[in-house]
Amino acid sequence: MIRDVVIVGGGTAGWMTASYLKTAFGDRVSVTLVESENIATVGVGEATFSTVRHFFDYLGLDEQEWMPHCSASYKLAIRFQNWRGDGGHFYHPFERLRGSDGFSLAEWRLRLGGTESFDRDVFITPHLCEARRSPRLLGGGLFASGLDGSLGRSTLEEQRAQFPYAYHFDAALLARYLTKIGTKRGVRHVVDDVLHVGRDERGWLTHVTTRQHGDIAGQLFVDCTGFRGLLINQTLDEPFLSFQDVLPNNRAVALRVPQDNTATPMDPYTRATAVDCGWIWTIPLYGRIGTGYVYSDEFCTPEQAERTLRAFAAPGQDDLPANHVRMRIGRNHRSWAANCVAVGLSSAFVEPLESTGIFFIQHAIEQLVKHFPDERWDPALVRSYNDKVARVVDGVKEFLVLHYRATDRADTPYWRETKLRKIPDGLADRLEAAAAHLLDESTVYPYYHGFEPYSWNTMLLGLGWTPARPRPALAHIDPARAKAQLSAVRADAQRLVAALPSCREYLDSINRIDPAD
Repeated sequence: MIRDVVIVGGGTAGWMTASYLKTAFGDRVSVTLVESENIATVGVGEATFSTVRHFFDYLGLDEQEWMPHCSASYKLAIRFQNWRGDGGHFYHPFERLRGSDGFSLAEWRLRLGGTESFDRDVFITPHLCEARRSPRLLGGGLFASGLDGSLGRSTLEEQRAQFPYAYHFDAALLARYLTKIGTKRGVRHVVDDVLHVGRDERGWLTHVTTRQHGDIAGQLFVDCTGFRGLLINQTLDEPFLSFQDVLPNNRAVALRVPQDNTATPMDPYTRATAVDCGWIWTIPLYGRIGTGYVYSDEFCTPEQAERTLRAFAAPGQDDLPANHVRMRIGRNHRSWAANCVAVGLSSAFVEPLESTGIFFIQHAIEQLVKHFPDERWDPALVRSYNDKVARVVDGVKEFLVLHYRATDRADTPYWRETKLRKIPDGLADRLEAAAAHLLDESTVYPYYHGFEPYSWNTMLLGLGWTPARPRPALAHIDPARAKAQLSAVRADAQRLVAALPSCREYLDSINRIDPAD
């Protein structure tokens, strides 16, 4: 039996892994987490997918309990600003498209035209975002009541309904909160520096040697050491496959901008604003704004990037410290090698454009539980794990490349370069298909990767990649029911905007009691 797990590295990846494994296996598996006080975590990942709800529900954590500890807020969508170079915007929401007569409302809008922007015509969420509404009533009920309630111990791939929101949170505060949860449930927490990694005659890991606690032995090791990849790359020499040939950005600079909770309206969405050499994220937390410039150092120096970000997000606040990050874009050839599994940045990272960092961690942890080994170390289990992790990352890679290829923006050298980079296998065929008609389940990336066809079509339409004409079949179908559905979207949006509290008002209500340290 495999009973001893050693996690090297803390932060979000380490403590999500530790708390999840301990919740899943209880006392049947010993979990030790070793982290150094002298190594800072990246700590800028603050936005998530709606599927992160499965993680918190699996651990039995109610959002009104954990959110105040983590400066958390709601995320209903991503607002893409200026991605066509014209100052305009559109929303990528957590909301599936409604349909009529077997065709989505996005298809019908191509046939019938619209009264507003396409996203406001076919989705409710953009209206809630524009009005800065909370997805929950002051009593705590969700506006989509049929989706409320705990999911229990369920996983990402079991999600059938689209939950309407995700979260923003302070990643460092979440790690601190999960430290308390994990240690209460039995995780052994060792704060120390790793000086050496021991290996046996096969090259497999046997122990880590620490400065003060000596050797810490284990059977299964989890590498949560971030971009360093101390175990998976530095010790086991697992090759890293760079995605720089298809994705341009390799650096970021981030600021933490204080925000007055008493007076400032709160946006319930992440903002991604395209600028000359990349894009800037704006993430509203409870008490501050998280913001950062993601860029390519082929076109912009770190000093230029920092000046641009300060002017954009924090003019006159030159005392705010900037966090410069060199991003390793790509994935390991294998995320599980020998008896070591890499989780988080040590496994893969595909720039923060669609908030996939926490999603990759969650998916890896869930798959580790499903593929947990015994003393036979079944190669089929390891192979299955690596295939699933690689496919998720590769699917996200395709989806992100689409963001740069589908927009016709070419007003700076950076944006012109995004059209000249190599395109992943399969994506060229998908874009060719999307020029003729909207994509569906058979034409998007075929393996689970967290994004459904509505997401692919939302980005294509928002970026201006519109099919040449509607599907011919719609000309032969009575449009009355489709028109009724489009009217229902507007009516439902108006009703909810009137009924729901503001995001600020709701978050104030759950943050009235200062969370204990």
